[in-house]
Order: sequence, then C-alpha cells, then structure tokens
Amino acid sequence: MEYSSAKSALSMAASVAASAVLLRTFANDLFPYQLQTYISSKLETYFARFSSEMTIAIEDSCGFAVNQLHAAVELYLGSKSFPSTRRLRASKLENDSSISVTIDRDQEVFDLFEGIRLKWRTSSRQVETGIGSTTYSESYGNGPVPVVRLFLLSFNKKHKVKVMDSYLPFVLNRAKVLKEGDQLKIFSASYGCSADAWSSVNLKHAATIDKVAMEPDLKSSLVADLDRFLSRKDYYLKVGKAWKRGYLLYGPPGTGKSTLIAAIAKYVNFNIYELQLSNFTTDFELRGLLLSITNRSILIIEDIDCVKCTSDRRAGYGGRTVDSSVSLSALLNLIDGLWSCMGEERIIIFTTNHKENLDPALLRPGRMDMHIRMSYCTPSSFKVLAYNYLGIHDHPLFADVSAQLREVSVAPAHIAEELMKYDDPEPSLKGLIEFLHLKKMEDQQALDEGDEHNRVDEAQLGEEFEEHMSEMQMI
Repeated sequence: MEYSSAKSALSMAASVAASAVLLRTFANDLFPYQLQTYISSKLETYFARFSSEMTIAIEDSCGFAVNQLHAAVELYLGSKSFPSTRRLRASKLENDSSISVTIDRDQEVFDLFEGIRLKWRTSSRQVETGIGSTTYSESYGNGPVPVVRLFLLSFNKKHKVKVMDSYLPFVLNRAKVLKEGDQLKIFSASYGCSADAWSSVNLKHAATIDKVAMEPDLKSSLVADLDRFLSRKDYYLKVGKAWKRGYLLYGPPGTGKSTLIAAIAKYVNFNIYELQLSNFTTDFELRGLLLSITNRSILIIEDIDCVKCTSDRRAGYGGRTVDSSVSLSALLNLIDGLWSCMGEERIIIFTTNHKENLDPALLRPGRMDMHIRMSYCTPSSFKVLAYNYLGIHDHPLFADVSAQLREVSVAPAHIAEELMKYDDPEPSLKGLIEFLHLKKMEDQQALDEGDEHNRVDEAQLGEEFEEHMSEMQMI
C-alpha cells in the first residue's frame, strides 16, 4: 500500500513537471520575448513591495563605453570558488598559461562580506537594435534577440550603504590586482561600433625597453616621460586636462616602431588597441569604437600619413593612400577635444614613415606630445642588438662594424637578420661586416647610375635646345 502511494506521488510529480515544461515551451512559442520580459518585470516589482531584499543591476556597457564595474565583477567572481555554483564557463587560448573561468548565464552564487550575505546572479535583457547597441545576442523562442549582459546583486536593504561604499569598491580593487597579474592583450576592431567589436589575443611579443635598439639618450627621455605621465593623475585633474599622452613614432620601415610599441605596453602594463581608420565609413562609428576602449590602454593608429581623411587641407599624400570617410575634425576631436575626456590613463601612439606628409593640425602638443624619430642603425644601437642576439657587450670586430655603420644607412631589422645567421659571434660579425660592405657598394652604384642618368638627361635637353634655336634662326 505504501509502495503504491509513493509510486502514485512520483507519477503525479513527474506529470506536473512535464506539464510545467510543456507550458513554458508553449509560452515561449506563443508570447513574444518582449511580453515575457514585461510580465516578469511586473511580477518582480509586485513581490518586491513585500520583500526586504534590494537588487542592483550592473550592465556590461554604458552606452558606447564598457562598464568597468561589470568587467571587475566578472573577473572577481571567476577568481572565487563558490560551493553554490553549478555551472561555469571555461576557456583557454592556445598561448594562455592558465584556464579562464567565468560564471555561466542564469547562475546564482553567494558571497559573504563583513557579515553581509550577498547574492550574485547572471542575467541578460533585450535592448533596442540600432547604432550604439551591443551586438551580443541570445536565442529566445523565435530567433536571436540583441541583449546586454548584466549581473544582479541582491542583499538586504539595510546594508545598502555598506554595499555601495565598501563592498563594490572592494570588488573593483580586487579585480585590479587580478588584472595586473593577467596576460596583456592586443585588441583589433573587427566590426560595429561598440565594446563587442573588439577581439583580442594575448600579447606575446618578447620586446622590452632594454632590448629596443635606439639611441640611449632618446630611450632615457622616453622612459622618463612615461614615468612622469603615470605619476601625474592628480596634476592632470588639477589643470583640467584629460589624463592621456600622445606619441609620434616616425622613421623608415624596419627601424623598430612596432617593437617599441610592444615594449612600451609591457613597461606600463597597458593593453594595446590597434585601430585601422580605413575600416570606418562614418565619424559616428569611429567615436563609438574609441569610447569603448578601456582605461589603462594604448591606442595605436598606424601609418597615419597613408589615411586620406575627407576634410584634409592638403591636396594629397605621398606614397600609399587609403580611402576613408572619417573626417580630420572628428579624429582631432576624439584625440584632443571634448570626447577625449571619456576615459583616463591612456596613451595614443601614431606611426608614420613620412612625417613630412602629416597635417600640421595633428602635430601640435596635446595630440602628439613627444615626437620620436626611429633612425637607421647607429654604433650605439648596434651594441644593443649584438647583446640581444649574440649575448656580447664587446668584441674586437665592433670597431669595423661601427665604421661601416657611419657610412651606410641600414635599418636595425636588417642588422638583426644578419646577426641571427650564426650563434657564434665571430662568423656572425664577419658576415655582418661583409653585408654592410656590399650594401655600401650597392648604394654607391645606385648613386653613380643616378648621376649618369641625370647627365644624360641634361645632355639630351641641351641637344633639344640647340635644335630648337637652329629652327628659330631658320625661320
């Protein structure tokens, strides 16, 4: 009898559960997502009147910009082990040193802070489509729906002040510590004009400031400028300027501009955001993407001389030209105008092979505060390369190499390529000397051929002039 009763109860429970699942599926198919959200919101508002619980919603973005608190919460919760967590999301890129763990959607975890019990829940809500909305989407019933992701933090109302003034700042500080030990990343814009448009990979470049082949005085000036910038937050606030710094790296190809950028990123511990202006068709798209860049970051705009903005005052640029609908005024406003204040502790680095082709409006202080010329290899920068690739500070053949470098222009990248051919310093340096000698002969030959060509042209012009004068006399 008892067995029969238990069996009937289990059967009834299973039937009720199946009916609930069927009803939920039917509701999802019959009612649109907007109506489901509306009903759920109204029910939550009604029951909230009789509850002592308070909830704070923390969305993943604030308009165009990334919500730093959301990113901090995600990092903080992923670093903790909660017994109540039933489902996590784990990922690992090929070059990652560890597995990245985050809380999966629709999960609840409980935290304890100074005797206060707090409940975190991951969720999402629908947003209006259009320019400026996030591109993240989830499937609800009839198809994908654009949504924003959010964390819901619930606690007793009486602890509101403690949560706002102590707990959330604690989460931010804890996330900052975790981030400082994290792998630096390089971001590239793939589509759209929101935070989700950036995709990233780990920055694995081995360059450091010490390994960059540039003049020692220039390197020291750059390091001092970076240190000064990082330590002057209060000063920038006092004088009413955005906490940012602009650098222009210019010089021939192969002189180490990209290597220096990677070294700067590692020195200041900033992520890199690489921007291609030719990918944008409107100023609005550019503004949206730049505003989604996080603080403590480096924005790279490479080959700025190759981008032809719609309102450039110059007739044209030498070399390669890329069509772009981004106006120069919009770019300047984002660098140094009102929009530049939407973020802090940022470095903007422009690169060019032809500084002479840049619009003068870009070159003034406040946009490009420090101009750094990346030159051909010199005897002092060669010694840096010799130590990097051969592990030596001095060698009897250094004098021959230095003498050659004073007479021929060679990019550090070419020197590095020659030094990599042998592990032993002796054959490596001898091969480099031979390379520099051949390069000097090639340059001289090209110069002689150019002079000969000019002399032929001058002689031809002289003959044509004499023929023209003879014809005039005959007339």
